[in-house]
Amino acid sequence: MTTQTTSSATSRADARRGNERQSDVCIVGNGAIAKTAALGLSQAGHSVTLLVPPARAEQEAGGGEKPWDTRVYALNHTAHTLLSSLKVWGALDMGRVAPVDAMDVQGDGAQGGHLGFDAFGAHAGTLAWIVEDSNLNAALDAALRFAQNVTIVSGRATRLCNGGDEATVELDDGSRLAAKLVVGADGRESWVRGQCDIGVDYRAYHQRGIVANFECEKPHHNVAHQWFTCKDGIVALLPLPGNRVSLVWSAPDTLADTIMNESLGELAIRLGEFADEKLGLLKPLQPEAVQAIPLRLVRPHSLVAPRVALAGDAAHAVHPLAGHGMNLGFGDVVDLLRVLGERDAHQGIGDERVLARYARARKEEVLLMQLATDGLERLFGANLEPVRVIRNLGLNLLDKLPLVKRRLIAHAMGR
Repeated sequence: MTTQTTSSATSRADARRGNERQSDVCIVGNGAIAKTAALGLSQAGHSVTLLVPPARAEQEAGGGEKPWDTRVYALNHTAHTLLSSLKVWGALDMGRVAPVDAMDVQGDGAQGGHLGFDAFGAHAGTLAWIVEDSNLNAALDAALRFAQNVTIVSGRATRLCNGGDEATVELDDGSRLAAKLVVGADGRESWVRGQCDIGVDYRAYHQRGIVANFECEKPHHNVAHQWFTCKDGIVALLPLPGNRVSLVWSAPDTLADTIMNESLGELAIRLGEFADEKLGLLKPLQPEAVQAIPLRLVRPHSLVAPRVALAGDAAHAVHPLAGHGMNLGFGDVVDLLRVLGERDAHQGIGDERVLARYARARKEEVLLMQLATDGLERLFGANLEPVRVIRNLGLNLLDKLPLVKRRLIAHAMGR
């Protein structure tokens, strides 16, 4: 009986091993941060399993110019340097990338304050680059096809076991992904974070980010424009190649409801209140597309758990008024690669002391960005005349302090 039991247990263990994939790192996620982490870790010599959701059939675009994404990113120099080192930046379709050479910020009211930044004053070639989501992901996908140490697995995760010498991700088909380190780069509603019972602080902004693209009558000269209103939220128009701009409007929920029930032509008329003087008439790009994304602050209580590290929106989600949510994620990848590369020879990549160093490395930058974006949203959302006067005076004062401006823009550029 004992022999039979032992034999049966051995058979079950052999079956589990036969249905288990081993790698140094398992990354859960299918966005740009997950893919960048997979490339970076593989090029650092680690074997990587990238777990992505089951593929969905997507309709191929017809002939002619590919439609412009409603989702774009203002990538800073940290992102540029990282993507260049991974041979991804050069694979982008540069004809669809626009540099940001200057930024023009307007306060609210008839006597609204003003703040301007430009690449010349920042001693840089450009402040940032506007890149479409599909352009970025296409370049990352191309790089992953040639990555020798990356295996992409499509499946649905059901359980994470992260105790002992390794972590295991169990899938709904009964297979298992075992690794020394699991990286959760699976978005704001992170499954990995939930499996680790990491608490989260939320703050709902009661706003939605309305995104759409327009053609502008006047050239934008690669200037990003932003208007801090009070009752209407925060309006940003980012330069796209040619006479095109991408809208990111952080609109209060009631206004967002109204806008989403109107045509894009009516939205263009609304934008004329802000943009006519600088950009002229706006006309929706064809085919028309608009999205509204709920906005909230997401602040996990920890970026790490036993054999687990969080990155990207799984680790932090901030208000988009500064356009740095994606850049924080690239910063996560940079620091994770650096910390793993600098670990002592006797320490594994999932060692708790190594992961603690990663959490400490990210703490200051993430906290500063959370405080800055949340604080600005609160400041410009206050509908009190004394506050309005003070914030407009503050913008004007800051505009006259070149050294302070230079430090601020250098931090935003990731330099």
